[in-house]
Amino acid sequence: MTQYERLELLAELGRYLSEPPDEELKAVILQAYAANRWFTPENIHYALAAIGESYLQKEKLKAWAERYSIPDVPHPERNVALIMAGNIPLVGFHDWLCTFVAGHRAVVKLSEKDRYLLPFLVKKMGDWAFESWEYTYFLEEGELLRDFDAVIATGSNNTARYFEYYFSKYPRIIRSNRNSVAVLTGYEEDDDLRALGRDIFTYFGLGCRNVSKLYVPHGYRFDRLLSILAENRDLLLHDKYKNNYDYTLALFLLNRTPHLNNGCLLLREESSLQARIASVHYEYYDELFDLDERLVEQKRNIQCVVSKVRLHDFVSVPFGKSQQPALDDYADGIDTMAFLRQLYGLSEQ
Repeated sequence: MTQYERLELLAELGRYLSEPPDEELKAVILQAYAANRWFTPENIHYALAAIGESYLQKEKLKAWAERYSIPDVPHPERNVALIMAGNIPLVGFHDWLCTFVAGHRAVVKLSEKDRYLLPFLVKKMGDWAFESWEYTYFLEEGELLRDFDAVIATGSNNTARYFEYYFSKYPRIIRSNRNSVAVLTGYEEDDDLRALGRDIFTYFGLGCRNVSKLYVPHGYRFDRLLSILAENRDLLLHDKYKNNYDYTLALFLLNRTPHLNNGCLLLREESSLQARIASVHYEYYDELFDLDERLVEQKRNIQCVVSKVRLHDFVSVPFGKSQQPALDDYADGIDTMAFLRQLYGLSEQ
């Protein structure tokens, strides 16, 4: 397939995802939910819609791909091992998309938590264009990873250290834990705070782009924020989220940990970026200049910053948009397409 044909096929997938789901898609969504109760149909629909809107629009794809001058070879010549996480639905889709557009074959190790959605989308594309099948191979359960030329792997901090050692001889992108933060000034509108709720609660807060830490000015009044975020209390109807909320609340009470509670989210003053499910940390700042320096120190641990203010070393994401990254909004700030381009023996542009 030419790159033009691959881009056309991806745009066709985008059109498919923009339409009401057919019976096949409904069935695989229920299958994914049955296998992983965190993957509610609502969250899967949200992920599919975000992929269709942000990644699979024809003009966006074309403009993005043109920036890299990828050689237009008719068949994949390199195999790229993709070891995917499973914390949110289709979290590895962008890595697969980059590999497909770059013209390599993706050798995919799916997470047990997310093993139905991507194979379904690849199958749909294979139904429309049979030759696209040669660009993706899914490892069977227990099948060893072999015959690959490069690796893109995502895991926990401990797993990332193992990946770095195991794949040390290969070109690689190894990703570990990151978290996202929000910077508030106290002058946000109610709608801004409602949108912040989406950044916190979408996918139950399980994604690296979910806000898990708030930076607020000294004297910040939490009453309005807590009241608005309490509009998401329906989350407690989900047993897994409620169990985590109850457990974290019990820990705070037993340990006499000072905290704020609006009935569906717990706020705790804490310097760590990573918070337990159903909780968010917060930290005070004096001046935005000082906060800039603090954020730069944590840059390797931050995925994105949600705010309306301009920061020195970060591009602020608007409230409510943390889970809608653009094609060139690369995880960990590593340009995946530039990495894949180099597998053709080309230098960085």
